[in-house]
Order: sequence, then structure tokens, then C-alpha cells
Amino acid sequence: MAFSMVLSRRCVMVRLADFSYEKYQKALRQSAGAVVIILPQNMSTMPQDIVQQFMELEPELLATETIVPVYFALEDEELLSIYTQTQISSSSQGSSSAAEVLLHTATANGFQMVTSGAQSKAVSDWAITSLEGRLTGAGGEDLPTIVLVAHYDSFGVAPWLSYGADSNGSGVAVLLELARLFSRLYSYKRTHAGYNLLFFLSGGGKFNYQGTKRWLEDNLDHTDSSLLQDNVAFVLCLDTLGNSDNLHLHVSKPPKEGSPQHALLRELETVAAHQHPDLKFSMVHKKINLADDTLAWEHERFGIRRLPAFTLSHLESHRSPARHSIMDMRSVSSLEGLSRNTKVIAEALARVIYNLTEKVIAVLRSHQQVQEDQLASLVDWLTAQPRAAQLLDKDSSIVNTLEYYLSRYLKDVKRHLVRADKRDPEFVFYDQLKQTMNAYRVKPAIFDLLLAVCIASYLGVLYLAVQNFGLLYGFLRRVTAPRVKQH
Repeated sequence: MAFSMVLSRRCVMVRLADFSYEKYQKALRQSAGAVVIILPQNMSTMPQDIVQQFMELEPELLATETIVPVYFALEDEELLSIYTQTQISSSSQGSSSAAEVLLHTATANGFQMVTSGAQSKAVSDWAITSLEGRLTGAGGEDLPTIVLVAHYDSFGVAPWLSYGADSNGSGVAVLLELARLFSRLYSYKRTHAGYNLLFFLSGGGKFNYQGTKRWLEDNLDHTDSSLLQDNVAFVLCLDTLGNSDNLHLHVSKPPKEGSPQHALLRELETVAAHQHPDLKFSMVHKKINLADDTLAWEHERFGIRRLPAFTLSHLESHRSPARHSIMDMRSVSSLEGLSRNTKVIAEALARVIYNLTEKVIAVLRSHQQVQEDQLASLVDWLTAQPRAAQLLDKDSSIVNTLEYYLSRYLKDVKRHLVRADKRDPEFVFYDQLKQTMNAYRVKPAIFDLLLAVCIASYLGVLYLAVQNFGLLYGFLRRVTAPRVKQH
């Protein structure tokens, strides 16, 4: 941690490798003017224990109320140069006498950190956008419907650095690939199944699934015709599927034997065990706790409305810090694991939809191959820019591109907007999420004071010298002046 301890209002600068919550609290107690946390450009260079430690600290940072501004910045040569010089200055003060410290403080170069931008204020009338599209089944009107859901926004302590590679870029990538695969199957008469497939990309997932909540209200309370009102086989939510050799099916209520939900559970177990023995699959049961401020998983939004739903994730617990972290970047997300999980989900769904036997499934695989290059491109695109909900308005390029992608494979693609209630808002977003900080090389304030004292002393000495010289000159003139003799 680098900062000056003497006669200055400190701007604390700390690198991620040296960061701890204790140091952060110490900076706040010492009335720091600001805290700057420096992150590496390439997160994959950081030891995993440091990344994990910071993930666990992020909720504490968000929960701590402070008047001290906290900034996150990616390191570059100039920033590291400032950090190094400040660190050298701080260490030299710690091992010197009081006189040496005072002299060093007066003569050393310092940096004045100045940020641009006004005070943050609440943004009114912000719209969260969700997208839906469908593939209509063949064979009648009262067909069962399978709903596939993934929230596309990310979250972290710094919105502009929240890329959400695993949570939930991986879930979005899987959903889009499933849309492509089943669109191809539904385009052939012999593989056009008797299930409606409804795809939903929800916005505001990191804010208690606000997009899903409003979508359910629109479909169940404010219309007489909706696929969600009819024969819903199950809702499958996709969340954090990019890493690990584990796959968990999170349920609020264990599925009954003979139900479509139980059929999917059985097929997931079969595909994982027979084709991917390295993958450990299990079901995790957790009841919905309405007393909590936020829901644990997205399927709970559907469960509250009595729709059979569950969430697939490689995380065993909803409390994992990886779901809400700026450390969740592309460099630490596994494409191999994501591709394997996509294949498992796609085949398990196909087995349920087509009621296939082992003999027939081999024929289907030729039409249902996961394109790993396309999956990688989706993840690269999703993690190329931050996707925090505060940054994605209805005209966002991310929203527009997702809508375009869905339109390539699905029918009846439409948007659903959510705006916070003005009287009792469930969420409030603020502006000024990104600012420019300028560093100016300056001398400390005590340098100006000492310089003024030196100048005043010099002028005082010069004045006295001039005065004394004048007196001396007059005296010498009187002494050496010739005497005139009078007659």
C-alpha cells in the first residue's frame, strides 16, 4: 500500500496482490481522500488464491458505507510508475528521523489526483430490456411448452469492469447455441417435435431477476393468451456453466416420477454418466425462502408462480462469490467445460423432446452437433464489453445484437421493458459510473510554505544588508571627509 503519512490528504493506492479488507478499513479510518485499487490487465496472471480472496471481499466492499470514493483502474506503465514512486516515498519516510521526514516531505515530488465528472445522481426512467423468441411445435395447438431462460447482465463492485464471463455469459452462450441447434431440427418435418420451445433472455437478473418477474406478470396476469398459461412441461434456467467438472440441477421441489421434469433429470444423469464420466452430476434441493431480500436462483421466480422450474449450474451454492465479481473474466472461463456442458444439455433435452432410444439418438447427433468455434465466438463477444445492467439501456449494442441473433433462429422475437416504480422503486441506478482520473506532478504544500519562508528570509537579509551598507557608507564618508581650516 502506497501513501504519504505526513502533512497531506492521502490518496491510497493499492495493487490487487497487496489488497486486504484490513488495509482498506485502515485507509478509511485515516480519512483518506480516495482509494485506488489497481487491477492487472491480464487477470490470468494472478494467483488463484488472490482472485478468490478478492471475490470473497467484494460483498464486504459493496456493503460498507463510506464517504471516501473508491476507484478501480487497470494498470498501465504510467499508473505503475506513479505507484512505484509513491511507494518509494512512503517507505523512505517510515525509516527516517523526524527532521529527515520533514525535509523529504518538503523536497520530494508528489502527485495530485483529480477526477472529472459531477456528483452521481439517480437515473430516472431507466428501462431494463428482456428478449423472447419461440419455436412452435408440430401436431396441434395444446402442445406442452419447454422454457429455456438465461439472464444476460453481469455484476461486480465496479460496473464498468463487470464482464461476467461465467456468470452469466456462459448461460447466454448455451441458450443461443441451443436456439441454433433446435431451430435446425425444427426446420425438418421429420424432426419437428411436438413441443413448443420458448427462449427467454432476461434483463436485470442481478437485481433479483426483475426482467423475469415483469415477464411473468405480463404473461400470467395481463393477457389471456400466452404459452406460459397453458401446458408448461418445465422451465430450465441456465446459470454459470463455464467452469468445473460439476453440474448441479437446483430445484425448489424435487420432481415427481413420471413428470417431464423427472424425465429431464433422468436424461441428464444418463448422458453425464455414459458419455462424460468426468462430469459429476447431482440434484440440489433448496426451498424458496420468501423472507430473504433476494432470491437464490432464477427458477425461483417461476416457482413462486407455480411453474415447474429448475436451474442448471456448475455451482453447488447460490452464495458463491463467483456469481457477482469483477474477477469473472474471459481469461478464467473454460471453453472446454462450456462446450461439454452444452452437449450434455442439448442431448438431454433432445431425449425428452423426441422420447428417443439409444438406437435413434445416434442418428439425431448428426443434426445436433455443437459448434465449438461459434460457441467460443459467442463467449468472446459477450465478454468483450461490460454487461452491468446500469450500462445496458434499450438501445444498447449488446441488446440489439442479442435480438438480431435470436431473430436468425427463432420466430416472434420481441422485447419486454421493465421500468422501476417511481413511488416505490425496486431498483435505482446511478450515473457517473466511469470517470477519468488525472495525475499532476506537484510539490507538497509544505514546500510552498518553506519556499515562501526562504524567500522572505532572503529578502529580509538583503534588506538588512542594504540598510547596514547605507549606514556604513555614511559613516565612512564622515570619517574620511577632508576638514576645512577656518581663518
